[in-house]
Amino acid sequence: MRAERSNGPAGLHAFPPRILLAAVFILLTAFAFAAPAYPELTGRVVDQANVVPEAERATLQKKLKDLEDKSGIQLVVATIRSLEGGDIETYANGLFRYWKLGEAKKNNGILFLVAPSERKMRIEVGYGLEGTLTDALSKIILATAVAPKFKAGDYGAGIERGVDGIIEVLSGDAAEWVKKARPQPTPFDEIVPFIIFALFIFIFIMMARSAGRPGQGRRYRRGGPTVIFLPPGGGWGDGGSFGGSSWDGGGGGGFDGFSGGGGDSGGGGASGDW
Repeated sequence: MRAERSNGPAGLHAFPPRILLAAVFILLTAFAFAAPAYPELTGRVVDQANVVPEAERATLQKKLKDLEDKSGIQLVVATIRSLEGGDIETYANGLFRYWKLGEAKKNNGILFLVAPSERKMRIEVGYGLEGTLTDALSKIILATAVAPKFKAGDYGAGIERGVDGIIEVLSGDAAEWVKKARPQPTPFDEIVPFIIFALFIFIFIMMARSAGRPGQGRRYRRGGPTVIFLPPGGGWGDGGSFGGSSWDGGGGGGFDGFSGGGGDSGGGGASGDW
């Protein structure tokens, strides 16, 4: 009599191989795309990393509340302990959509996110404000207002400077930030128009003198037209366009009567480090 071969535990033997493979694939996919453990929306300043002093936190909360009361724009500051191995763009967009910042119909929310451990920061802008708080302006605010304070270890002052810059842009007082966002001309760029003007005057005088000389007949030059090479640099206009991608997100919650209003973001804004 032949001994029966064991095929493993009876529980696993009861399932066909295809079902087992499908179950393993689903589990692996779920782990790969699992969302980070986002903090809850407990107020307008969520300081999970504990880097904002209490006095500055109170000042920030008042500024953010005044902004929302006057304009309906919901600006939230968040510091986190870790990005959990991800990039700040993905984390910020996911957190924004988890909290649903801004009004649902206007998408007028903004998230100012700081990750001190990774030395990363981001301004995430809702769909409805991308035309006002552009990618370029967000980048300039982070680079010129926030980064210097963060490099000095003063997170509270850096965040406050960033919030002030955002509010200035939203209130229409953005002239200084727009100026910083534009490429600054070099001294050579400023004299290029004068060089061109002087060159044309010189050519005009030479042509007039040649035409006025007696006894000279008409001359013809071989080849193509004369090409004048101008020095590089300078310009009379600038422009640019910015955009972002969109993806679906989840829902969030709040406490003490403060919560998101159903707003959305498609990745507009800018990131930086220090």
